[in-house]
Amino acid sequence: MSEVESQSSVYTTRTASLKELALLFLKLGTIAFGGPAAHIAMMEDEVVRRKRWLEQEKFLDLLGMTNLIPGPNSTEMAIHIGYVQVGFAGLLVAGSCFILPATLIVGAIAWAYVRFGTLPVATGLLYGVKPVVIAVVLQALIRLGKTAVKTKFLVAIGLVAGVLSFLGVNELVVLFGAGVVVSMHKWLMLDRPPGKPPTAFLAATPILAQVAVKTAATAVNFSLWSLFLFFLKVGAVLFGSGYVLLAFLRADLVERWRWLSDAQLLDAIAVGQITPGPVFTTATFIGYILAGPLGAVISTLGIFLPAFLFVALSSPLVPFLRRSPIAGAFLDGLNVASLALMAVVTLKLGQAALVDWITVALAIASAIMLIRFRLNSVWLVLGGAIIGLFAFW
Repeated sequence: MSEVESQSSVYTTRTASLKELALLFLKLGTIAFGGPAAHIAMMEDEVVRRKRWLEQEKFLDLLGMTNLIPGPNSTEMAIHIGYVQVGFAGLLVAGSCFILPATLIVGAIAWAYVRFGTLPVATGLLYGVKPVVIAVVLQALIRLGKTAVKTKFLVAIGLVAGVLSFLGVNELVVLFGAGVVVSMHKWLMLDRPPGKPPTAFLAATPILAQVAVKTAATAVNFSLWSLFLFFLKVGAVLFGSGYVLLAFLRADLVERWRWLSDAQLLDAIAVGQITPGPVFTTATFIGYILAGPLGAVISTLGIFLPAFLFVALSSPLVPFLRRSPIAGAFLDGLNVASLALMAVVTLKLGQAALVDWITVALAIASAIMLIRFRLNSVWLVLGGAIIGLFAFW
């Protein structure tokens, strides 16, 4: 049995075909609004509950590993799922199909922006979609929490992780800290068995990121090659939300190299936020502004390429980590911390999304439809978008 077949047998309840992977992630890439937490919630709904491709615990393990590597979390989750299902072909198909719809949409908006100098109106769309996204993420947190929170000790770890994240502690510190504390607790409970958790890849990840930084450090004069290297660096080292991306891009593109103005960069971030799919398609918009369609393609390849590489390196390790009691405890701590981070993101999103009685009612109705009647989140997102557009007609 090959390594990929062995991993698939450990992780899957039903194996998907390449066609099924392509159709699912093309659909999610087209309708997945709301950022990584919402995207991952939609994936869990489809992959675990509806299609039964993965067990819930396995989905959580992949989510925990995704949070430990740089790059766009939801895209990496799609790539992980594809790899577990069909190997390297699934890795490429799932990731590419999730990225493609957003890339095409952002490219079209960038064309209109360059030609007409303005962004399409998206206020109504976001007004209706954001409350639905809150309900979708809450539903996923409830379901995933039932699997991840196995003991009172893990409850405490999750609460501490949530508080630290809310106070602004770095995501990696929270995640690694939770994993280390839970694994040490397990180690002590097992009377200190010999051996150490197989975390060599996790230690190597910052080294790989530093290589990317040094590779792109000299890319200061604009060219297609320097554009590719810059976004390769971003994809290789960036953790965090779209707001972190904003700060990272501004330091080089606006202040240091003056390739963009502040207004152009803010417009690029806005487009990444209002369109479905990964926020990292901001790179597509910037690439188009700077070098037309070819620049858009090069920038997109640069920022997403490290995600495929990191997942290909890390995904085969996850089953081995789960088989080891100490490393499995590390994953348990990582999983509850990941859910705590999702909860904090949802809280902050809710403050911006629930602004009046219409949005509150839409969020409550969506939660009822999801939890009580198990309606597919796709229809709720589309319905929210329609209601939002009519509200601002």
